[in-house]
Amino acid sequence: MKNYLYALFTVIVWSTTATISKIILTDIPNFEALAISGAFASLCLLIINIKSGIIKKMQCYSAKDYLVMIGLGFIGMFVYTAAYNYGLTQLTSQEACIINYLWPIMIVLFSSVILKEKMTAVKIVSLLCSFIGIVVLSAGSGEAAAGNTVMGIISCVVAAACYGLFSVLNKKANYDQNITMMICWLVVTVCSVAIGPFTESWKMFSAMQLVGFGWIGIVVNGVGYLLWAIALRNEKNTAKIANLAYLIPLFSLIISAVVLGEKLSYNALIGFVLVMGGILLQSFRGSARNN
Repeated sequence: MKNYLYALFTVIVWSTTATISKIILTDIPNFEALAISGAFASLCLLIINIKSGIIKKMQCYSAKDYLVMIGLGFIGMFVYTAAYNYGLTQLTSQEACIINYLWPIMIVLFSSVILKEKMTAVKIVSLLCSFIGIVVLSAGSGEAAAGNTVMGIISCVVAAACYGLFSVLNKKANYDQNITMMICWLVVTVCSVAIGPFTESWKMFSAMQLVGFGWIGIVVNGVGYLLWAIALRNEKNTAKIANLAYLIPLFSLIISAVVLGEKLSYNALIGFVLVMGGILLQSFRGSARNN
């Protein structure tokens, strides 16, 4: 039961990401937001790793291992979050969230290439279903989107691809996740600080915005990822825990509708059903085969 509570807590806090990020990004530039939230996340994980004693594992890794972790952090956290945040500035949070959930399908694609996993008929149907969902969403997002719709969609698709690639490469590397995620969020901070001041004008943030940064950095990125990893590691049937993640886009749509007053268009609803249908088809098919 404790594992399910951990997972459910994580699902709820992850569901707030799109809405809170959307609010923050209306005033704060993308890389500045990444730098602050990344600093919160890496510092939170550093404290957790020190208190738990996991920090001692760092001496077991070589310079090559840390270069791999840095590469994972750059692709799977920095590029992913930067692209997704940009998409949030161009689309509604609902649209960006739906497109972002292409990453499970991206995992299937990259797993077939990198891990040599077989591409079955079910996987192909799942991919086509999710792809059609994005086409439908794209066709009807022009009125609801606040910015450049095409660039926003492309950015969110790139973000999903980066996180899918990260997930596959991270599985292949098989490092301790507490250490890996701490390094990854540190990479986000360093890259954002290195690029941000030269590409955008950083602003002074308010106390409420700082609270938002803290929520995203500590609760969502730090504690959320940690509790999710614990739940998956300690539960025998990991599929049942993993399937809870599919509640995130649904909760995100509800939260954005309540907090931001966004209305779910028919195209967004159809796109959501198609994208999630493709993901669930692949997931449940895989679960049934494992059982």
